[in-house]
Amino acid sequence: MHKRKIIFRDISWLSFNNRVLQEAADETVPLRERIRFLGIFSNNLDEFFRVRVATLKRMIEFGKKSKMHLELTPDAILEEIQEIVVEQQREFERIWNEILRELKKERIFLVNENQLNKTQQAFILDYFNEEIRSNIIPLMIESIHNFPVLNDKSIYLACKLSKKDRSVPQKFALLSVPSRRLNRFIILPSKNADRQIILLEDIIRFCLPNIFSFFGYDTFSAHIIKVTRDAEIDIDNDVSTSLIQKIEKGLKNRKMGKPVRFVFDKAIDPALLTYLVRRLGLLQKDNLIPGGRIHNFVDFINFPESVFHKKNLRKKPFVHPGLKNVTSVTNVVLKKDVLLHFPYHSFNSVIDLLREAAIDPDVVSIKITCYRLADRSKIINTLTNAVRNGKQVTVVLELRARFDEEANLEYKEELEDAGVKVLFGVHNMKVHAKICLIKKRVNNKTTHYGFVSTGNLNEKTATVYSDTCLLTSDRNIMADVTRIFSYLEQPKTRIHLLQQCNTLIVSPTGMRRQLLQMINKEIKNALLKKPASIILKLNSLSDELLIDKLYEAAKAGVELKMVIRGIFCLPTENKKFRIPIQAISIVDEYLEHSRIMIFHNGGKEKTYISSADWMVRNIDHRIEVACPISEKNIQQELKEILQIQLKDNIKARILDNDLSNQYVNPRNTKKIRSQVETYNYLYRKC
Repeated sequence: MHKRKIIFRDISWLSFNNRVLQEAADETVPLRERIRFLGIFSNNLDEFFRVRVATLKRMIEFGKKSKMHLELTPDAILEEIQEIVVEQQREFERIWNEILRELKKERIFLVNENQLNKTQQAFILDYFNEEIRSNIIPLMIESIHNFPVLNDKSIYLACKLSKKDRSVPQKFALLSVPSRRLNRFIILPSKNADRQIILLEDIIRFCLPNIFSFFGYDTFSAHIIKVTRDAEIDIDNDVSTSLIQKIEKGLKNRKMGKPVRFVFDKAIDPALLTYLVRRLGLLQKDNLIPGGRIHNFVDFINFPESVFHKKNLRKKPFVHPGLKNVTSVTNVVLKKDVLLHFPYHSFNSVIDLLREAAIDPDVVSIKITCYRLADRSKIINTLTNAVRNGKQVTVVLELRARFDEEANLEYKEELEDAGVKVLFGVHNMKVHAKICLIKKRVNNKTTHYGFVSTGNLNEKTATVYSDTCLLTSDRNIMADVTRIFSYLEQPKTRIHLLQQCNTLIVSPTGMRRQLLQMINKEIKNALLKKPASIILKLNSLSDELLIDKLYEAAKAGVELKMVIRGIFCLPTENKKFRIPIQAISIVDEYLEHSRIMIFHNGGKEKTYISSADWMVRNIDHRIEVACPISEKNIQQELKEILQIQLKDNIKARILDNDLSNQYVNPRNTKKIRSQVETYNYLYRKC
């Protein structure tokens, strides 16, 4: 058991990703979904190395001043990370081999270049000549003075070329696998009921003689390698350079970021591996990760659905009962609050609210924050049409949303071309709040309505991310939303407007103080032997000051119940806690993304939905919003959904001090899978 007062953030995150791996290992999960979870695990790990491991390596460069909790150095944490990742990689390969066996039982085969019949060989050659050849250029790396920069989202075939009679010396070459331009999965012709798939890189392997015979070689081997680079974008303080230019420069520099991980097929020729490691300037401590034949497993999220006889059909979202068969979403929201739960409720209701505003002659303006948007976003389309209908539209577009910078720059152009006023956030702070303000004027009377959400305005992720969105015309909420937008329009001179918010809890000006106040009230009541409790649902809990306060609460006898999906740095097992902390993590078909807080508050419960996790960056360095829920029926609905989650005994893992990810034991009680039960709970209200 860990003796640490706080669990290290990065180790806790790896424990979360292991829960994703558990889903891939779960034989009760459909095969297609198990493969998808392997892809999610792989993508998560890529981002972890690009961001967190890169940060630790940067800290090493700063020297001894860079210490973590309990004086642990970044080097020590990196060593622990390396051990865990290598072990998880072994488990990944075990699961993948198990899945391959299960696929065979369903007569689905992933074949390689050595398993093709003559018909398939002819098909492959034609496909290579027609689709692939023009997309690849071999790099004879031994003759290149400056080693080429390897893209961290790409995979490469590291090739050894030789001749059987040894009449010419062996050579090394690199081939970039064009999996971004071409489908990585090619379904092969088959005479029987078998469904056979070959990977793009294996087609290239088969065709190596066609590529390299020109050089006089007749023997070839090729193994996958992949580099992961530091993804941090440095924003310099050159006041003469616009944020746009800085982001564009940062995106270019990201491609040249320092390598933080090198993964390779462990069957690669040792001499070739040594050569590559040397040319890339890597050391053994630079996270050299041996693996299997396949890498960049993120592509397997899109493993072809068509080869499966039994399709995985998600239950379709349904319209919120309060909005069902209504002629206008707006008219409903002007009369009462509506809380949407995605992906159970349809996201179309949000789009309908904006679409109605875009064509309503009485609507004067629309203001909205955007962090991550869908490709070909319906939100953006609605906003640009609103401008064409004469509305004043303001979009706060966060250009620094990690890995969405390029997409948001493109949306900036589209919005500005349409006449939208685009704001780019606040210096040194990301705008992470999800808010919308619509101004309507009828007979010289102004009305404000809109929404506050826990998730992004992204109609695609809204089908797989669990989030909550409050559609409201509440005067107090809208007054604070108005203050926030006024601040965002002139952040240098209007910080006082954030401080004046008295209904919404806003970061960075008031959230930490108000959270501590509410926890302190529960502590006070517990010490007075009065009922005291806190229920938290978050993505991450790592803020040390808030963790210390929760420690104090647990020692005082406050009942703490938590549903934390990802990072969780609070050890829950402590003999000094008067009431044991109940903390679980749920990893299932949907990504648990909503943040909900319920404080007992002496019997007058305070319930909030929030865009903010309990992390230093969210509390102190971002614009975030927590919104109170005032309507009793909605408060009760949120509480009942959280109770369903806290009773989950199918997909819930216990968050203990050892990060063991043990499933909650259903014992003799009814089996409860919370995402299924939540769907049924909300559907029954229709």
